[in-house]
Parts: sequence; structure tokens; C-alpha cells
Amino acid sequence: MSVKELIWLFKGVMGENAYQQYLNHHATTHSGEPPMTERQFWRDKADRQDANPEGRCC
Repeated sequence: MSVKELIWLFKGVMGENAYQQYLNHHATTHSGEPPMTERQFWRDKADRQDANPEGRCC
């Protein structure tokens, strides 16, 4: 496994690439609408986790 692949894997496990995944999904499913900004995306993600905490340990 190369260093680049390890970095990609680490970011995937830590969730750092979630915004890029959102952009990719948005481009294929909502091409006529502007995507959320990165700040809006992370705020929305935090709000969803706060509203539905079952996936968190604490």
C-alpha cells in the first residue's frame, strides 16, 4: 500500500473527505442546485448528529 493510499484511507476513516463525497453526490443527483458551502455542510452534519446521537459513543 502506498503512502497516498494510506492518507486516503486515514481521511476516510476520520471522515475528512465527507465534504468531497457530498460534492460528488450532489453533482450527480442535484446538478441544478448549488451545493452547500463547506461551512454549511459541517454545520448541517453536526446538527444531524446532535439530533440523532445513536451513532456516537458519548
